[in-house]
Amino acid sequence: MAGKRKSNQNRIAYQEFGNTDNSLALTRGVPDLPPNKQDLRIQATRSGRKGKTVTIITGFQHQPETLTKLLKQLKSQCGSGGTVKDNTLEIQGDHKQPLLETLTKLGYKAKISGG
Repeated sequence: MAGKRKSNQNRIAYQEFGNTDNSLALTRGVPDLPPNKQDLRIQATRSGRKGKTVTIITGFQHQPETLTKLLKQLKSQCGSGGTVKDNTLEIQGDHKQPLLETLTKLGYKAKISGG
């Protein structure tokens, strides 16, 4: 046992500058534009949801925290559930017109797309 060495995975042989944690450099910055500079699309769809209608709002350029606050407000206004997926809001049910009115009152430029 005297001939065996303990291997240390975090052993650094040479380091020129500071911290080696690059996680902050790798995160992508998301612009948080004001509502009047955003162009939103509201669409009701059933594809891939086993026949259930979902209203999808796309075109957001907000931080995730801002989207969750907005989603909570829209869900309570519609009286239904929903989620945030990849900078889009999904609200259960067909609520195109009430969502359009609410978003325009909040200052967003929104349009209903699709049939």
